[in-house]
Amino acid sequence: MTTWTDHTADRPISLTAPSGIDRAAHHRLDEAWLAAAWSHPSTRCFVVSGGQVLIDETTDGRTELVMTPSFEAPLTEAHRYFLGTDEDGVSYFALQKDSLPGRMDDSARPAGLREAGLLLSPREAGLMVHAVALENWQRLHRFCSRCGERTVIAAAGHIRRCPACGAEHYPRTDPAVIMAVIDDQDRILLGRQVHWPEGRFSTLAGFVEPGESIEQSVRREVHEEAGISIGEVEYVASQPWPFPSSLMLGFVARATSTDIEVDGDEIHEARWFSRDELGAAFESGEVLPPYGISIAARLIERWYGKELPTRSAF
Repeated sequence: MTTWTDHTADRPISLTAPSGIDRAAHHRLDEAWLAAAWSHPSTRCFVVSGGQVLIDETTDGRTELVMTPSFEAPLTEAHRYFLGTDEDGVSYFALQKDSLPGRMDDSARPAGLREAGLLLSPREAGLMVHAVALENWQRLHRFCSRCGERTVIAAAGHIRRCPACGAEHYPRTDPAVIMAVIDDQDRILLGRQVHWPEGRFSTLAGFVEPGESIEQSVRREVHEEAGISIGEVEYVASQPWPFPSSLMLGFVARATSTDIEVDGDEIHEARWFSRDELGAAFESGEVLPPYGISIAARLIERWYGKELPTRSAF
């Protein structure tokens, strides 16, 4: 089993398809190389601000990430992040700014990952998810956790160094488990979080705790949120999810009990669905499927056997 397709007509999991970008981490500390790459006429860059970028529709109906040559880029030195190179040797950079630049033709528009990740090519979606993850980390980790001094950016955006105590801080990724829970009647367990709109159901999910394996985390989260005991746990796929810094680890979990008891704090409601019941609930509008970019949709589809209905809002 690969880590970027499911069993439903080989539909890709968003943000995980091969992008063709070599992150070239060995260049991040080479200031001379980075300066040469930045000044090369083939280099392309784009601005990221508040998790958004500019996207544009082409005349042939495609959606593209708005990128410019580096010599046309807005001025920024500290917040310039090297993202990698492609097979043609083109280098890519992201520029973190307080706001997105305007466009004279007014055709481009801002978009976040939940929208753009479904529209962009795998290459451009991969560049965007890398840039958004770095921007989120940079905005939230400006001070040294050891001594409190303001840190400085290094390694082309991939390290923050403390000038006072010398500590180095690296981008944070929080592992989280997300699971399609299946019982012995081949039903799926879906839940609705307390802050979600009426009718929106999805798979259960939660963060891995310190000192805990991912299998233990699956069993604990399902039991805490829905009171269901879990036996076999099967890994399916992963997905980067920088909202702000998660890596979603997808599983199928086999239930050994079926009596639901929601915690009321995170999960407001949970229900078992057969395929026919879920299909009817989708058709009537009683249940709204998860947004298509989420690995939750692929996990449900893997059990459901066909694509979920589309929806326009998360």
